[in-house]
Amino acid sequence: MGIASMLQIDEMMGDFNRMNKRQSLYQVLSFAMIVSSALMIWKGLMVVTGSESPIVVVLSGSMEPAFHRGDLLFLTNYKEEPVRVGEIVVFKVEGRDIPIVHRVIKLHEKEDGSVKFLTKGDNNNVDDRGLYAPGQLWLTKKDIVGRARGFLPYVGIITIFMNEYPKVKWAILSILAIFVLLHRE
Repeated sequence: MGIASMLQIDEMMGDFNRMNKRQSLYQVLSFAMIVSSALMIWKGLMVVTGSESPIVVVLSGSMEPAFHRGDLLFLTNYKEEPVRVGEIVVFKVEGRDIPIVHRVIKLHEKEDGSVKFLTKGDNNNVDDRGLYAPGQLWLTKKDIVGRARGFLPYVGIITIFMNEYPKVKWAILSILAIFVLLHRE
């Protein structure tokens, strides 16, 4: 660590020590309001889109050329809309924490009105049955997290980078938290 960074840390600690209790409490409350506002926006998006996860990041190259690793997808999941062949869906499989983004390639409609479907990544050679839970051959509506409605290319690469290098993530979050707590305005 260089002398300049040591001086910056010393200066920040001096700023913190000069704050009175009222200023400190104000900074903590400001930080709490930022966090709660972000959570309210997320919950609002969940209600408007009907999806438990209205925004996801593509984590692999299985959907290239449609979507690339790091693309940010916007999802909706309105229960009344039927699933169609060719749609790109995000689904969760029992036993896996991370949702998968793939295209519907087959529908299986039963006489009772229930619909099951099969998915496949555009860049994959085989369908997704190997990714489903053991004994599961088809997906149902309950497995769907959402349907891709739009995307921003490569915006989510920051999320991938921070997940692959957790020390960088914690350093960035710590610096942001310190800034919010010590910044006076």
